[in-house]
Amino acid sequence: MAKAIVVGSGIAGMATALRLRKKGYEVQVFESNSYPGGKLHAFEKDNFRFDVGPSLFTMPHFVDDLYRLYDLDPRDYFNYKTKENICNYFWEDGTTFSVKKDTGQFVEDAVKTFSTSREEIENYIAGAREKYELTAGIFLEKSLHKPSTYLSGETLKALLQTYKLDINKNLNQLNEKSFRDPKLVQLFNRYATYNGSSPYQTPGIMSMIPHLEMHFGTFFPKGGMHSITKCLFLLARDQGIEFRFDEPVEQIEHDGKNATGIRTAAGQYNADIVFSNMDIFPTYHKLLKDIKKPERTLKQERSSSALIFYWGVKGSFPELDLHNILFSNDYREEFRMIFQKKSLGNDPTVYINITSKEEPGDAPPGCENWFVMVNAPGNYGQDWNELVSRARMNIIDKINRVLKVNMEELILSESIMDPVKIENDTSSYRGALYGAASNSKFAAFLRHPNFSNQLKNLYFCGGSVHPGGGIPLCLLSAKIATDLIPKA
Repeated sequence: MAKAIVVGSGIAGMATALRLRKKGYEVQVFESNSYPGGKLHAFEKDNFRFDVGPSLFTMPHFVDDLYRLYDLDPRDYFNYKTKENICNYFWEDGTTFSVKKDTGQFVEDAVKTFSTSREEIENYIAGAREKYELTAGIFLEKSLHKPSTYLSGETLKALLQTYKLDINKNLNQLNEKSFRDPKLVQLFNRYATYNGSSPYQTPGIMSMIPHLEMHFGTFFPKGGMHSITKCLFLLARDQGIEFRFDEPVEQIEHDGKNATGIRTAAGQYNADIVFSNMDIFPTYHKLLKDIKKPERTLKQERSSSALIFYWGVKGSFPELDLHNILFSNDYREEFRMIFQKKSLGNDPTVYINITSKEEPGDAPPGCENWFVMVNAPGNYGQDWNELVSRARMNIIDKINRVLKVNMEELILSESIMDPVKIENDTSSYRGALYGAASNSKFAAFLRHPNFSNQLKNLYFCGGSVHPGGGIPLCLLSAKIATDLIPKA
């Protein structure tokens, strides 16, 4: 039986392993950590349970597809519920807004809350949908780096209508042109953070992201986000995929033309095909030291990282839901500090995720588990002790002002994740959450392809390569990459 090796057991690595197994390969997955999932795992402290990494679950059919590969009913193994309320937004002047799953309700509520018209909102949503429909088949479902992608009627149609994609203006410019109300501009600017970019730099094509959220919906997996990892790991084990934990790969072996396997401290393992789910930067700098590096790709600006406080909180907050945003008063300055100054401003936008709203057992009675995150620069050697201390104070001040509480008195338990720890735990270069940022109109084309141009039988998956970061795109990267190889 032909053999395949996958380096890394992140969500894309496990999806790749499952797709390779279905193609008839014997599959081994090597993982430096003692657990699968990469960024998508969890921990418990002081009777509070916290999901560590990604907190937003959209497009669950990509997870379901992995069960259907094996003719299994996903609902027998993995379950989730639709969120009727997508996110609650708060501004310091007392304005609040809840984004509903139903688009018609969203339009009605937006017209009542903001200085806008039904026509403004509906035109924007229609434009977002059109961008997605024009480009999804090219950017999200196929390799951008294969000539065959550009030899289809679908691609020709998209190329003839590039004027509709708003690639020559940034997202903020598009939103300011679309809406009169600065709060509505800020709300739609936020979607740039879904791929770790700045709304003042990323192209207007990113306005398709709210369509994905509103059209496909947002969901909560039973058992929390970590259940995605646990369910796919069990599926992979059931299909005979071997996982070797606490065994970091030291080198991808090759003969100058073909990838031939990998080497770890325990020895050498031969394979017919090698996939790397490791961040593309350390893949080249640590595992492929003797291969010419794609410098232009590796020098791309990194995406934002995150600073996360995991707080066990005393009390219950009915005004909060699973997803909540407390907006900065100066959004432009927040992103200037992150991307230009590589620092944190004093008025951050605060994201609060509370899974105990859906899973009461994630917190003791009368308490909630708060995942409190601010966007942060990557790790460039800053004084993180000072940045974390100052950010904690500013976050608490923001929560106190918006929610009218004394937050410091309510924190019963605390753990912290900063870009340094993200980099160390996940081998994500500089702690970037999405690999390269999408802060230019050419960023999508500059992402590393899902295959090697130098070594046959070497492929790549995960958030640092095409098509990008986040759970849906990582799962798509596994499909794109494995579609490039034949059955065993």
